[in-house]
Amino acid sequence: MVKKTSLSLSKIKHSYNNNDFILNDINLDVSEGEIVAILGSSGSGKSTLLRLITGLEKLKYGKIEIFGETVASKDFSIPPNNRNVGLVLQEKVLFPHLSVIENVKFGIKGNKKFRTEKAMDLLSLFRVDQYVNSYPNTISGGEQQRVAIARAIAPDPQILLMDEPFASLDEELKKDLRHETKKILNNNNITCILVTHDKEDANSMADRIIQLKDGEIDN
Repeated sequence: MVKKTSLSLSKIKHSYNNNDFILNDINLDVSEGEIVAILGSSGSGKSTLLRLITGLEKLKYGKIEIFGETVASKDFSIPPNNRNVGLVLQEKVLFPHLSVIENVKFGIKGNKKFRTEKAMDLLSLFRVDQYVNSYPNTISGGEQQRVAIARAIAPDPQILLMDEPFASLDEELKKDLRHETKKILNNNNITCILVTHDKEDANSMADRIIQLKDGEIDN
């Protein structure tokens, strides 16, 4: 069975303040359910590429398609909240005034019972269900990142983008969370783009690894 192309990047270029291109002629197709790791050093354009896909940064050159629908081009842009793209950052950006379960329920649509059950299922999968009524500042950094990933997956995004999601964790936590995250992504057939400078992140999680160097895909 031929899988659909979930994400297509065509001739992507980007610069800040009309300076040199931080991204230069990026072309990439990602299949449905595929986990692609983009490896690169700081300043190589990894995070900028994710911001363009989410819509947090305006695309100046090229085209971005999600499941065949154009979401961004030079003169067109669908707002970030309408792209059905989840985002996990290195910083645990949970809502501090909401409990763990309320954080995960935030983006889930449906009635109260459905939202609660779905949030609990995800918290259980990530082994943080014992903290449902806790607040982010009362749990560890590793537990916060588990909750952050659960929250990003909860609305059933077509694509999950992860920007150095394990960078601030110790090695044992990284190993566990990589394994748990990959299993959940595979079980739910979620396309994922993981940007990292850590080769172990890429080797542990990715179906395909791409090198980004000086704003270009290094073949």
